[in-house]
Amino acid sequence: MTIEVKVPQLPESVADATLVAWHKAPGEPVSRDENLVDLETDKVVLEVPAPSDGVLKEIRIQDGTTVTSGELLAILEEAEGVATGGNGSQRAVAGRPEPQAQPTASAARKLSPSVRRIIEEHNIDPDAVEGTGKDGRLTKADVIDFMDRQQPATREQQAPASAKPVTTAPEGRHEERVPMTRLRARIAERMVEANRNAAMLTSFNEVDLHEVMQVRKRYRDKFEQDHGVRLGFMSFFIKAAIEALRKYPIVNASIEDNDVVYHDFYDIGIAVSTERGLVVPVLRDVHLQSFADIEQSIADLAGRARDGSLTLEDLTGGTFTITNGGVFGSLMSTPILNPPQSAILGMHKIQQRPMAVDGEILVRPMMYVALTYDHRIIDGREAVLFLVTVKEMLEDPARLLLQL
Repeated sequence: MTIEVKVPQLPESVADATLVAWHKAPGEPVSRDENLVDLETDKVVLEVPAPSDGVLKEIRIQDGTTVTSGELLAILEEAEGVATGGNGSQRAVAGRPEPQAQPTASAARKLSPSVRRIIEEHNIDPDAVEGTGKDGRLTKADVIDFMDRQQPATREQQAPASAKPVTTAPEGRHEERVPMTRLRARIAERMVEANRNAAMLTSFNEVDLHEVMQVRKRYRDKFEQDHGVRLGFMSFFIKAAIEALRKYPIVNASIEDNDVVYHDFYDIGIAVSTERGLVVPVLRDVHLQSFADIEQSIADLAGRARDGSLTLEDLTGGTFTITNGGVFGSLMSTPILNPPQSAILGMHKIQQRPMAVDGEILVRPMMYVALTYDHRIIDGREAVLFLVTVKEMLEDPARLLLQL
């Protein structure tokens, strides 16, 4: 008996997807719920699992093809055509050539599409790699570090056969045309949309982070010991931003048709740079979370963003966004809005600078902060006072506890 493998129902607002890579070849045995193929949308990568045990009989759609919900991807021959060996593994029926064993992940470890792709290309045993992600999950960085620790000659032997050589012209000049990923194309579309539809303006201020750094220095080890996560700067900025949003709710609002929609909750998007592009996973109801809760949520979402295992739910919604260009060394920038939100806070590099403090010249750890906002509903007064509130909260962290 044969079973049709079709494109699953795509998430709402996602019209189609691109078939990224097949993980099985025709004639290979598959297990129920084993991932057959990755589909990339403009938001997330979806896995298509095998509906039952059997053999992949035929592939109908090749890599790089655009597909829609319900489209036929492959034909699967059910388990009648598959025998089970004494050790529980499947083997091909008589008369069918047994496929060469391929490196597969341990059944106990769920791998993201990006991690699985590297493992299969480089013939790596996933059980030999120590995972540092949540619940021991392998991340892309874990696999790359593992490869870096191997001998260069070994890595050269394991280079994927599918790698395409770059053709160089006689003069030594060459060009390579690479299609945009769906995520990168969607990012480009949204950036242009934000510039076209919003009246964006950016206001700046600077923050003395001396007191925040003293708090972190004093409690960093104890915090990590008790909560199992590092105390970073982002949780302080999120807490400060929430207090500023409470005072100026228009900054937490959005425009829908001719209406201004106010939100009495605070879902904060955190911009994360990945190899596939910029993604903004959302922390829900952050006003109800402690510093430890926030740091744990950030670590989890950032890890899943980089290994490609975020879900569509992780990326939708959000009432306000924070982005940190300082991790790359940016001293000052003008962030672009994340529609339909009306404001985004930009953090930057911490730099030691001489400052006048109570009549004395002292060297202080200073950061420029930027608020880009939609001038259609947010006036300059609210934007500036929002930044002043963030500045006050960070320069006197005790105010965060007292909500002053």
